Amino acid sequence: MNITIYDVAREANVSMATVSRVVNGNPNVKPTTRKKVLATIERLGYRPNAVARGLASKKTTTVGAIIPDISNIFFSELARGIEDIATMYKYNIILSSSDQNKDKELQLINTMYEKQVDGILFMGGNLTEDHIDQFKTSSVPVVLASAYDPTDTIPTVNIDYELAAYEATMSLIEKGHKKPALVASKTKSSVNALKYNGYIRALKESNIEVDENYIVEGEYGYQTGINGVGKLLELDEKPSAIFVTYDELALGVIHGAQDRGLNVPDDLEVFGFDNTRLATMVRPTLTTIVQPTYDIGAVAMRLLTKYMNKEEIEDKNVVLPHRIEYRNSTIQK
Repeated sequence: MNITIYDVAREANVSMATVSRVVNGNPNVKPTTRKKVLATIERLGYRPNAVARGLASKKTTTVGAIIPDISNIFFSELARGIEDIATMYKYNIILSSSDQNKDKELQLINTMYEKQVDGILFMGGNLTEDHIDQFKTSSVPVVLASAYDPTDTIPTVNIDYELAAYEATMSLIEKGHKKPALVASKTKSSVNALKYNGYIRALKESNIEVDENYIVEGEYGYQTGINGVGKLLELDEKPSAIFVTYDELALGVIHGAQDRGLNVPDDLEVFGFDNTRLATMVRPTLTTIVQPTYDIGAVAMRLLTKYMNKEEIEDKNVVLPHRIEYRNSTIQK
């Protein structure tokens, strides 16, 4: 039998309003009364109904988080930052994986609205006009984490992806690589497009012709890296360095090159992006762009709490710092 607030009030010989004040931490309750109510709650095993409390307060203290792929080590680290700050501010998380499928993402957004969440965190994926239109009509605040809004209407937490990719590519060019190649995931999608632009800018500023044969893209994942380096190594003029837009792809590039008898970095230098744990698990260890994955999630969740609580917002677009971590997949000079 479900124990109700009425049962607690009757057993403790107090009003339901008094029980409600105790449950919600209202200080306007006598210590002796609070002790008696808490003892009754413990004895009866009463658990407050979160849905009912939400209806009364018009808040569910629940946040919907939509992530492209929870098995992806980058997004799992980002989700950890979200969870820690949510716990700090006493919010519960409904976490859903979208499989980077647009229709599923739009469906999940609607599902979050139906569950009466107080806010939504949206991560990764390709932000389309349909996404933005849906967010614009949202009755609750929305914050993007590691996702880029070209219309600059939705609050975001990111690094400067274009600048980071530019710096990575320039690092290879400055070491004498005449035609560094690119292995990427869906260069037309929002964040990946910025990385692609940074790569192209570095080539153009260095007076290097943009050769589409040196740009390979595919789905996100390890196999794309293996396939990508395979295509590049079939060229008559093989690249001596490759910039890769994600660490997991970079692992595929390294292993694909090694499978073909090449030595990384002596025959082929490989530069990754993210600095997930994978970067130190591969051999040789991976030179990569360090973006503060945990911090992106944590800051995004904190920004969302400010919107949900109507706090003052200084900047709706937060750009966190990045840096390069040089390891053994590139030659150090």
